[in-house]
Amino acid sequence: MSSVPGRKKSVPPAAQQAVEDAAGVANPSRRRLLTTGLAAGAGAAIAGLQVRPALAADDPAITEIQDWNRYLGDGVDARPYGTPSQYEEHVVRRNVAWLTADPVSSVNFTPLHELDGIITPNGLCFERHHAGIADVDPAQHRLMIDGLVDTPLVFTMEDLKRFPRENRVYFLECAANSGMEWRGAQLNGCQFTHGMVHCVVYTGVKLRTILEEAGVKASGKWLLAEGADASAMSRSIPMEKALDDCMVAFKMNGEALRPEQGYPLRLVVPGWEGNMWVKWLRRLEVGDKPWHHREETSKYTDLLANGKARRFTWVMDVKSVITSPSPQAPVTHGRGPLVISGLAWSGNGTIKRVDVSVDGGRNWQAARIDGPSLDKALHRFYLDIDWDGSELLLQSRAIDEHGYIQPTKNELRLARGENSIYHNNGIQTWYVKADGVVENVEVS
Repeated sequence: MSSVPGRKKSVPPAAQQAVEDAAGVANPSRRRLLTTGLAAGAGAAIAGLQVRPALAADDPAITEIQDWNRYLGDGVDARPYGTPSQYEEHVVRRNVAWLTADPVSSVNFTPLHELDGIITPNGLCFERHHAGIADVDPAQHRLMIDGLVDTPLVFTMEDLKRFPRENRVYFLECAANSGMEWRGAQLNGCQFTHGMVHCVVYTGVKLRTILEEAGVKASGKWLLAEGADASAMSRSIPMEKALDDCMVAFKMNGEALRPEQGYPLRLVVPGWEGNMWVKWLRRLEVGDKPWHHREETSKYTDLLANGKARRFTWVMDVKSVITSPSPQAPVTHGRGPLVISGLAWSGNGTIKRVDVSVDGGRNWQAARIDGPSLDKALHRFYLDIDWDGSELLLQSRAIDEHGYIQPTKNELRLARGENSIYHNNGIQTWYVKADGVVENVEVS
């Protein structure tokens, strides 16, 4: 057996011949047929996509045998957990270095412009930490319920996994998503303007189930959720919401929570701002009024033009964004068929309709929503156009099932002023230039 220079693997001559025969290398007539056939196939696609046939006929990616078609690949144990292709290594979460003083209490962003469908891969869900990633041993982790209950309880992870469980698809959005855009266009990338949102399948136990196990007293109207990280992150939640659709989750997209997402246990508060989804959840206290802790007084309040602040603004209102084309996803193929794609969501339920404008909001077309339409989940929309190469001002406008319409940024400022950071759901504009380059601009 001889080694192939520059390659880790060796190929037996017989196997090598079989590979080459299969690829048409040892059979010139087969190779010609392959080239001719693909060229004809490309020609068949020309009518719809306006591809130039000469490119297909002379394309070395078709006429030359590639290494992956010639040599054996890695065995089944080379990647025991699985990793994305090396050609996708640029698809990662990214932060904005100047946004926070220290990466320990900071945020990075989901690359929305690289994704499709409605489910976010676990490794790409944005992170928001208040004291870094807590490294929690699940065998030592406990969840306590105390306060205004009949029987204070402590659960181990194994205890929790014995209760009836359910699977639900929900989006999670940080209250500060798009927060830098309040006073105008700032960050040149969909990842950075809207990337503090993701959507996964959560597996866990209904919060109602374990609260009923402890027995909530009639005077118990509020719930304090507290995390096990060094910031002791905590938020007050009305009991009505806690008993409605909240969960304690231990899996996302089928696998255990990632440490940066709260392993081994986090709270799920569908449709409400992300800071309430307390990670590394360790305690639930039942009380008769809210607690007014740090995260609901100095943080996560909305400063208005008159100097007063809105508090307990939990729901993430109807919102959408075009993910492609966008500044990190320019148009590279020139004029012709162009797929405009984006995401829409509402903390009040499902999305009824998404409109797209190519002229800065003067005219609107109804986009096509494709994939499941689930309560408080991301929705994927598309608008397929024939781009003539002229400049575009792309906008999307979502309408949810209750008739709430995504506002323009001027409408939002008229109601809330310009001092806020949180709950910016205004309409985003991308400027597509004739050469396909895209910039973040504002048309209000």
